[in-house]
Amino acid sequence: MLRADVMPTSYTFSSLIKACSSISALGFGEAIQCQVRKNGFSSHVFVQTALIDFYSNLGKIGTSKRVFDEMVEGDVFTWTVMVSAHVRAWDLNSARRLFEEMPERNTATWNTIIDGYARVGRYREALAIFNEMTNNGISPDEVTTATIISACAHLGALDLGNEIYLCVLQNGFDLDVYMGSALTDMYAKCGSLDRSLLVFFKLREKNLFCWNYVIEGLAVHGFADEALKMFSRMEREKIKPNGVTFISVLSTCTHAGLVEEGRRRFLSMVNYYSIPHEVGHYGCMVDLMSKVGFLRDALELIRSMEVEPNSVICGALLGVCKLHRNWEIAQVVVNELMVLEPNNSGYYNLVVNM
Repeated sequence: MLRADVMPTSYTFSSLIKACSSISALGFGEAIQCQVRKNGFSSHVFVQTALIDFYSNLGKIGTSKRVFDEMVEGDVFTWTVMVSAHVRAWDLNSARRLFEEMPERNTATWNTIIDGYARVGRYREALAIFNEMTNNGISPDEVTTATIISACAHLGALDLGNEIYLCVLQNGFDLDVYMGSALTDMYAKCGSLDRSLLVFFKLREKNLFCWNYVIEGLAVHGFADEALKMFSRMEREKIKPNGVTFISVLSTCTHAGLVEEGRRRFLSMVNYYSIPHEVGHYGCMVDLMSKVGFLRDALELIRSMEVEPNSVICGALLGVCKLHRNWEIAQVVVNELMVLEPNNSGYYNLVVNM
């Protein structure tokens, strides 16, 4: 283009910067920024906004801030991108400070700051900002609603969640996969399993999160058979599970005492789905085998772990050894624990008191 003496436009530079961002090409992006200055686009809002987003995507929050501060003027989109940059950098204080300084805000801006608080588990603050948003006459959209429903799930705020769902229906929002997964999770976590299942089955499209939430909900509420049937249905529909799915499945087997089913599912993770076992999966299996008195099998599993066992897993087995008064295995477990926590003498005292 340059060799053909065709002058680039702001659209050219914005597109190039976005391309660099998509492939994390820092060097190329910096070279393009030099061309931006050379061609007199340093004050162009769209180009500078693209640069802010580019640097923040690559973790260069300081450079993003310098580009932002050098701008003569920016629109609401520019400010929102900068707020989002701080959110992605886990710097909520700076994000909130910039948010409060904004001359104007739109729905996307509010969504960005609400999502930032929800992402780090500060759900009550996310709800407070949502209330501030509605009090300022800003109507929430599907993104806002899904985030707030998720916050309600974590807080067990069923009444507020119901109010939000009513708003969803009144505003004619589509019950898409994101909204549906959030509602499925909220109702399950708040103990309203019937509503969780109702929403789940109303969804035309279901992603992995939807399946995970409904399987977890059934498992937590003691419906072991239904949880395993739901997992089998998920397999039939060719939805590939992940590690989170198997935590729920193995926990279900543990609560129901289904040793062989648990073993089969545990082995299928690697053999069929190529999902590596993590500490949580081993913990479920140790708990399952300990619960039915297979203490030696549980010990052998700990010894065969492909990841380092932690004191929670070993401590759980030690507690079951005390329950079954199995001093022999308890002594072996204590020796393992003293390697993990050499300064904790409480484990020896537990064996002595057996």
